[in-house]
Amino acid sequence: MSLKLTKLPERTPVKLTISVPPDLSLALSDYAEIYREQYGEAESVADLVPHMLRAFLDSDRGFARARKARAS
Repeated sequence: MSLKLTKLPERTPVKLTISVPPDLSLALSDYAEIYREQYGEAESVADLVPHMLRAFLDSDRGFARARKARAS
């Protein structure tokens, strides 16, 4: 049998611990507050950051080209 849906990828989260400068910490807190104002739902910086990183990586065409070249 051949299913249209392929086997799902690994989905176990990997915990990273990072340090950020104070100005970035403030900017991330401001972002979380503006997010709450816009969507009416509070989300922690820790919950927002993975989605922010994904959006950044997905929009970086140079990274996508380099990653594709590296995989071949």
